[in-house]
Amino acid sequence: QVQIVESGGGLVQPGGSLRLSCVVSRLEISITSMEWHRQAPGKQRDWVATITRGGNTAYADSVAGRFTISRDKDKNTVYLQMTSLKPEDTAVYYCRASISAGLWGQGTQVTVSS
Repeated sequence: QVQIVESGGGLVQPGGSLRLSCVVSRLEISITSMEWHRQAPGKQRDWVATITRGGNTAYADSVAGRFTISRDKDKNTVYLQMTSLKPEDTAVYYCRASISAGLWGQGTQVTVSS
């Protein structure tokens, strides 16, 4: 069974940086698109970024220029480097494999606050 485990969340001050990791087991990340999504309290889950099988990337307008999605095929891990963080980036961040109906991790909390 495929497992997706996110980590790297935490509390950071506005303007700070964090790097999230998404370790995938029993599925090679190079054969599918991988995505990051986030869900703020009381709001719907929103798409943040995608890295395709070919390595192309795409970002939501709200994070473009501040966040970078990348992957390490050897470690079968996807990353989300987040810089210039704002309070409105506070959310639970989820990793998703775009295969079948979509496979999700359990999420990691990111809180941006002074």
